[in-house]
Amino acid sequence: MRRARRNWSWSMADPRDRPSATGGKPVPFRGGGFRPRPMRIVAPLAFVVLIALWEWGSATGVISQLVLPAPSEAFEAFRQLIETGLLWKHLGASLQRIVIGWSAGTLMGVTVGLMIGLFSLARAGLSPFVSALFAIPKIALLPLFVIWFGIGEESKVATIGFGTFFPTVIATYGGVDNVDRTLVRMAQSFGLPWRSIVRKIIIPGALPAILSGFRISISIAIVLMVAAEMIAAEFGIGAYILLAGSLMATDQLIAGVAILSAMGLTVAWLIGRAERYFLRWRT
Repeated sequence: MRRARRNWSWSMADPRDRPSATGGKPVPFRGGGFRPRPMRIVAPLAFVVLIALWEWGSATGVISQLVLPAPSEAFEAFRQLIETGLLWKHLGASLQRIVIGWSAGTLMGVTVGLMIGLFSLARAGLSPFVSALFAIPKIALLPLFVIWFGIGEESKVATIGFGTFFPTVIATYGGVDNVDRTLVRMAQSFGLPWRSIVRKIIIPGALPAILSGFRISISIAIVLMVAAEMIAAEFGIGAYILLAGSLMATDQLIAGVAILSAMGLTVAWLIGRAERYFLRWRT
């Protein structure tokens, strides 16, 4: 009875705390599942080291000021942007365009991607068009959008939406195709309705690929936003960078590029938070 009670207590304990079969040290837990360990200090430390080396190279003359200004000069240009109030005008115009264009392109992309992944008729009719149009450089279509919609906000938003639509479609129906069909067959064998299968199995299973597609599409959206603003825009980060380049103001140009980098980091952080929230079932 005492031996059975001891065996039962070990079976209810954490596997990492169980002793080995030989009675020696506990066997280490090896079921981590290749989960990355959070190391938050590495990225800020690497960034600080890079900026310090850059500043040192500019101060010692290793890096020419004409080619690449020092980080302190770029920071001074950024501070002047804040003081003059131009930062909020440029940043506000760019954020408005990218939010509207990316949201519209992503919403349509997820819808069409689900249609292609779920319906054979949609796959046969839409998949060839998506494959054919995806290879076209979207920046090359910007003059056409200007002719169609004018030089106002419509052409810029259309360019961003068109560019984000196709990678979202491909990521969505690729995620649907990669859902484990054993789970679908099991749900069908239990008589689960089609809508419930889509809502409880297909969409959660495809969500990792969809969110990964969001990371790609938002990067494309930022690139297209800058290109559209360089053609015809009074305010926007792309217009600011174009003006700084035409004036050979490299410190302002680096400041504009830093703003774009900060936008990319912020969006990546937001998508990472969304992944941790919606993909909790994977842990």
